[in-house]
Amino acid sequence: MASRGTVKASGNFNASADAEALYKSMKGLGTDEDTILQLLTARSNSQRQEIKATYKTLFGKDLVDDLKGELGGKFETLIVGLMTPPLAYDVTLLRNAIKGAGTDEKVLVEVLASRTCQQVKDIVGAYRQEYDDDLEEDVSGDTSGHFKRLLVILLQANRQKGIQEGTVESDAQVLFQAGEKKFGTDEQTFVTILGNRSAEHLRKVFDAYMKLSGYEMEESIKRETSGPLRDLLLAVVKCARSVPAYFAETLYYAMKGAGTDDETLIRVMVSRSEVDMMDIRAEFRRMFPSSLFSMIKGDTGGDYRKALLLLCGGDDA
Repeated sequence: MASRGTVKASGNFNASADAEALYKSMKGLGTDEDTILQLLTARSNSQRQEIKATYKTLFGKDLVDDLKGELGGKFETLIVGLMTPPLAYDVTLLRNAIKGAGTDEKVLVEVLASRTCQQVKDIVGAYRQEYDDDLEEDVSGDTSGHFKRLLVILLQANRQKGIQEGTVESDAQVLFQAGEKKFGTDEQTFVTILGNRSAEHLRKVFDAYMKLSGYEMEESIKRETSGPLRDLLLAVVKCARSVPAYFAETLYYAMKGAGTDDETLIRVMVSRSEVDMMDIRAEFRRMFPSSLFSMIKGDTGGDYRKALLLLCGGDDA
């Protein structure tokens, strides 16, 4: 499958030349931020890892440490994110979401609802290797109720494959009985079905549910549930419909209103730039009154803005 990312591997790649250029940009007085952001956004993540290894060989220093020493604020966070291998990036996000002060439910929801089953399995393995801890135990210890149950189901990464034609109608019926039809919701039913069926199957279930109840699944969830569980159920439903549309919406609400949620903006731009940013941009344009490019432009500043716009990869005005 062709990548739908905006960031591609550079054709005439030379790790030594890149390492030299980065070293020069940080040597002496003042830092040449422009060289850093232009270069790193024009290389794939695996090429950045090669640059990092070559930098150490040539200069005996850690490139990421040097970058941290020269840069600051949101721009530094973005560049360090780009220098982190994707799997390590997800693992670190989850670790910080659990081990920081208070649990960052938003990160748990976004990562576990949007990653593929294989990615989740890789995350669980890498988390154990990195921290000698069990991610499921850490998540369980930090969350509760049906929110915890659905996170644990998603961590099993055992979704059924394909569409089970025989159970589309019955799944829709069971969800209808558990939600709209009865006073007080049977959340466990939503958790089990939404956590265990494939995206293709769920899309058919949502259509059948709409015919039965007259409501979109999202409307019922919004009415019937609240708090982190509601956010997670909605994320799972939206990702089943379209992962790029889910991220387009995530980016829009990170920038809309008073103050920008830069953590979310950085997280999505870093983690999707080589995956499906082209599709996210297209969905963004379809769903909202402006392009992603123009919203980033109006909502950020400085080198941080320049780098984000390069990751965005162009305007869809």
